[in-house]
Amino acid sequence: MKRFLFLLSALVVCISLDAEVPWRAKWITKSQNTACTNSWTAYRKDFDINGVPSSMKARIATDTKYWMWINDSLVVFEGGLKRGPSPADTYYDEVEIAPYLKEGSNYIAILTWFMGKAGFSHQSSGSTALLFDAYGSDGSSIISDMSWRASEYKAFSTAEGPEPNYRLPESNICFDARKEFKDWNTSAFKGKLGTPNLTSYHVGGAPFGKLVKRPIPLWKDYGMREYESVRQSGDTLICKLPYNCQVTPWLKVEAPEGKLIRMETDHRIVTKVECVRADYITKEGIQEYESLGWMNGEEMRYIVPEGVKVLGLKYRETGYDSEFAGWFHCDDEFLNEYWQKSVRTLYVCMRDTYYDCPDRERAQWWGDEVNELGMAFYALSRSSDKLARKGMLELCNWSFDDGALHAPVPASNYFCELPMQILASVGWYGFHNYWFYSGDDSVIPEVYDAVHRYLHETWKLDGNGLPIYRKGGWDWPDAGDNRDANALLVPWYYLAIKGEKAFAEQLGRTEDVREDETILKNIFEKFNSMYWNGTEYRSEGFAGSPDDRVQAMAVVSGLAAPDKYQAISRILSEQYHATTYMQRYVLEALFIMGQPEEAIDRMHRLYPTVMKDDCSTLWEHWNYDGSCNHAWTGGAIIEMGRKIAGIEPLEPGFRKFSVNPRLGKLKKVESRIETAYGPIEISITRNGRFHQIDLSVPNGTSAEVIELGKPVTFGPGEHHYVSKLGIKAK
Repeated sequence: MKRFLFLLSALVVCISLDAEVPWRAKWITKSQNTACTNSWTAYRKDFDINGVPSSMKARIATDTKYWMWINDSLVVFEGGLKRGPSPADTYYDEVEIAPYLKEGSNYIAILTWFMGKAGFSHQSSGSTALLFDAYGSDGSSIISDMSWRASEYKAFSTAEGPEPNYRLPESNICFDARKEFKDWNTSAFKGKLGTPNLTSYHVGGAPFGKLVKRPIPLWKDYGMREYESVRQSGDTLICKLPYNCQVTPWLKVEAPEGKLIRMETDHRIVTKVECVRADYITKEGIQEYESLGWMNGEEMRYIVPEGVKVLGLKYRETGYDSEFAGWFHCDDEFLNEYWQKSVRTLYVCMRDTYYDCPDRERAQWWGDEVNELGMAFYALSRSSDKLARKGMLELCNWSFDDGALHAPVPASNYFCELPMQILASVGWYGFHNYWFYSGDDSVIPEVYDAVHRYLHETWKLDGNGLPIYRKGGWDWPDAGDNRDANALLVPWYYLAIKGEKAFAEQLGRTEDVREDETILKNIFEKFNSMYWNGTEYRSEGFAGSPDDRVQAMAVVSGLAAPDKYQAISRILSEQYHATTYMQRYVLEALFIMGQPEEAIDRMHRLYPTVMKDDCSTLWEHWNYDGSCNHAWTGGAIIEMGRKIAGIEPLEPGFRKFSVNPRLGKLKKVESRIETAYGPIEISITRNGRFHQIDLSVPNGTSAEVIELGKPVTFGPGEHHYVSKLGIKAK
């Protein structure tokens, strides 16, 4: 072992770990300097130290993922994020490693996985390498250089058979235990890895680009767990998971060498597309193995050949580091079940980004993310805000040269603007809601210019001051039928300008505010004169039935005045064209128009067709179509939290919030929301002509309970209040 040298600063002072420290490490790679798809590299650094610093933060970058052990402790399980923060750049992790060091002999072992393949969620750099740069509070350092050892880990390869569908950058992993590096990541290692190649890559230059600090937490590791149950069908062991989750399967077997064990979940069959799976080829004797490429489903399946004795099967669940801090419960068990499945679907659709689904695509479609970030405010702890913020920055950083924004991002094999989804994303329900619900105004100046350019340069207005219809790369206002797309565009653009105006006011952009006010006023006048025919909103030339989406968006955008509510309500009682993606807006419109009973009845009519008894998550489309874990279908829990329970922010971060319950026929509702100031808890009991409300108001906030349309203000603390029924629509 080589001695670890302490590098002291010229002034002999401790380095401030909060300050920007220049990168002194070098990019290193395996001795066989190749960058094949689905390639794995083992790195190891052995060193001695005379004393352990109180703090040592390591910055670690690679394309794409890594696992790190220090002195027989697994320190990071799947570090790294898919690239990238912008098309040319790479994320790096910062990890505190001092607690794992000891005086005397130490080692660090890192396994990297280079996906090296195009996908809807990853921009490959085309190169595999490692950058490790650690600085201690005492001035010491550990950096990647020629003192490390590195070898291609040839036990890993790509499993035979169909690859995952083209949207995924992940490959199916095969591990041949006959080729393993025995104990290479433990203190018992007696062998030697190869001499690494010191690359010519400059930190900050190609192929990895600018290094951006990981903006979200490392994954939460729930540890190894036993399956709920195990049953056998032929050569397959079917292992029940507690719910649809992100897992890495583990096995312990006794076998002769050369036997192939296959691992996959039930979703390979359910989704009807190729999902991620894994193979393990045995060595002689008793052996253990954990397949590191996560997969998800309700069941894990091990296909075991003759001659293999299974000694144990387990799984490790990992996921985004957020808590289920919000909840909703009422005297309607159907709504309770829908809430639980919605939240479970939301969580399985979170990792590097918000996903549309975790098995078929793992892609950050921003139409999905608008629903997901809204759901997170009512269901999860505020650590989830970081994932939404990351997505906002990525959406803007990946803009086209003409200013158009597109999703999914990051991406390397699909670049397509969906105009109405992007308007939803940068507007009132997307970027604005993130700011208003989280209270995080620091993101506004970072995204404003891209949003302003998109709304005022990419989009053009016609002679009437209305947005000119753009098909973009994919003309997709919603799935399903009967889409009055021209009429639907106007509310989306109106809401996008409304959201931008709020941002311009925050930034003091007075000229932009005036321009937006002019556009909003003109759209309000022209939309009603051009699209309202006396009984419904409809565009000229549209021959279908009244589009419930258009009527709902007119209400939620504020373009429809209350004198139109009766006619719109009639349409919403008859038309059911909105998909699971847009249904939340129809429900919100009903609540706004003072019809909570109709909204809840609509949920009872529609949502059973996305809630199978044997599935803990929600289906993508009505009648069990599409993927079986699509979080946009859970968007209605937003309305359950803010309309049924009645909790909505009046000022950013819930510094002031409204309590305006709309229970319909419900008699009992309880809800909890975690805000930047702390939790809001509410219990509402309807008794005849009164609401009995128990309300917890966090410190630093105030609540306005709405009684007969008038606010009654409460400060921080626990409150018991009896409110008269007859609450007016907001």
